[in-house]
Amino acid sequence: MPVGANTATVAERGVLSLSDTAWEEARRRAEVIGPLAARGSVPHDAADEAGEQLGLSRRQVYVLVKRWRQGSGLVTDLAVGRSSGGRGAGRLPEAVEVVIREVLTKRYMSRQRPTLAVVHGDVVRTCKSRGLVAPARNTLAARIARLHPAAVAQAREGSDAARSLRAAGGAPPEVRALLEQVQVDHTVIDVIVVDERDRLPIGRPYLTAAIDVASRCLVGMVVTLEAPSAVSVGLCLAQVCCDKRPWLDGLGLEVDWPMSGKPSQLYLDNAAEFKSEALRRGCEQHGITLAYRPQGQPYYGGIVERVIGTAMGMVHELPGTTFSAPAERAGYDAEGRAALTLRELERWLALAVASYHASVHAGLGQTPARRWAAGVAEFGAPRVVTSPTAFLVDFLPVVRRSLTRTGFVIDHVQYFANALKPWIARRERLGKFVIRRDPRDISRVWVLDPDGQEYVEVPYRTLTRPPVTLWEHRQALARLRQQGRDQVDEQALFAMIEQMRGIAAAAQKATRKSRRDQERRRHLAVAGRPAAPLPPPDPPGDDRGGRTPVPASPFDDIEQW
Repeated sequence: MPVGANTATVAERGVLSLSDTAWEEARRRAEVIGPLAARGSVPHDAADEAGEQLGLSRRQVYVLVKRWRQGSGLVTDLAVGRSSGGRGAGRLPEAVEVVIREVLTKRYMSRQRPTLAVVHGDVVRTCKSRGLVAPARNTLAARIARLHPAAVAQAREGSDAARSLRAAGGAPPEVRALLEQVQVDHTVIDVIVVDERDRLPIGRPYLTAAIDVASRCLVGMVVTLEAPSAVSVGLCLAQVCCDKRPWLDGLGLEVDWPMSGKPSQLYLDNAAEFKSEALRRGCEQHGITLAYRPQGQPYYGGIVERVIGTAMGMVHELPGTTFSAPAERAGYDAEGRAALTLRELERWLALAVASYHASVHAGLGQTPARRWAAGVAEFGAPRVVTSPTAFLVDFLPVVRRSLTRTGFVIDHVQYFANALKPWIARRERLGKFVIRRDPRDISRVWVLDPDGQEYVEVPYRTLTRPPVTLWEHRQALARLRQQGRDQVDEQALFAMIEQMRGIAAAAQKATRKSRRDQERRRHLAVAGRPAAPLPPPDPPGDDRGGRTPVPASPFDDIEQW
């Protein structure tokens, strides 16, 4: 007999042996399992979604996928009750399995929430009406236990009850193109770092990470000593959009990290730094849309959270780790064992990212690097921003000030540049200007011209002032007010900053806070040189003349925290 005829005969016998109910159930399974089995790999979230549709557990979905692939691709391959035997496999007659399935779907999976005894009674009555031997009560209980918990909660108690039982992150969005959606989130890193000079502990830093949903590649990473803010988001986004090779060279690393480009959408939680005017305006400027997780549904956006969780698990191998919970430390002296500086931790994380990109991702069935390469081949290489500095300025915090004859005054500090002179004569008609300021170095600001076309860099009016961070400025202002000074002038402000820096330097080894503050200041240095000391007071008269100005460090040379 020809092979084709034999196959058709077997298939026909399988079809004829099924009842109408069993056939309909097998056909319904085939509609869901067939497309799933045709994929290269079946991630857990896709299996969970199929399980919710069919009322099955994740394990049962994978069993059906295996059946479909090993069979002939026929509906009968997925018939209820089909079993190859073996431990734990169903051995009830197929007709009884059909009855159980019918009763569970119509009665148990309902808002009436009948008890096991009631449902078993329905199964017994239905089996008797069809001339079948009813299953035992514990057999029915075992079938119920194999149902997907989220599907049961959804049917019996509603979507709110099912939410906590869904897979972490929920069902991921249907994203195919590279950088179509990038998720961003923050975390405190579970390791204590030390300062560069004395190798003494200064606390736990923060990580801001961005992941491309389509490829699961980490496309941006920023490590800071500052709490998450609009600036750390902007720094991370700048790294997402720009070539990472200069940054890696600065870390002294020879690793491959080609995943860069301008995203179409940022997917964020509802934290304040993700809703800042700086981020909104910057994204509008560059054609990047913002999308936020639904309120009260934290499992949305779980893709980036899972990657961060994986990274934190790896960090627990480092000296000075705090682990995830106090119980895990079990007497481990995290501060005493701390050994890595912020820069060394950043280098370690960059190497960990390269390792992650080269490892097979369970959800993808391939490495993220390979998925990225396939996306480039299919959709082309993403657009990369060529000017990191100009891009970052668009994401710095915004302040608004009116222009005066002597420039701008921002928090008691004067700024002036010759480029402002054409606007001074008509300043009253221009209203307030949009100004962007980098909190890491307030020695210059960027002023949007009246036409809204470009930013003009404007330095301190007194160029001999040292670069300072915004946190230093605010600390000095608070101290002056504690001393009862209602009227604060620029000279007193910078004198207080100098005094504070002297105290911090003298007490550097005394407390962790002073060491942490010192490490923050270190990021103002250029090529390892400390920030310039405060000069003596200016002589009366024009404070821009009579002295050789000390230029502030170039923006491009400022370290990223």
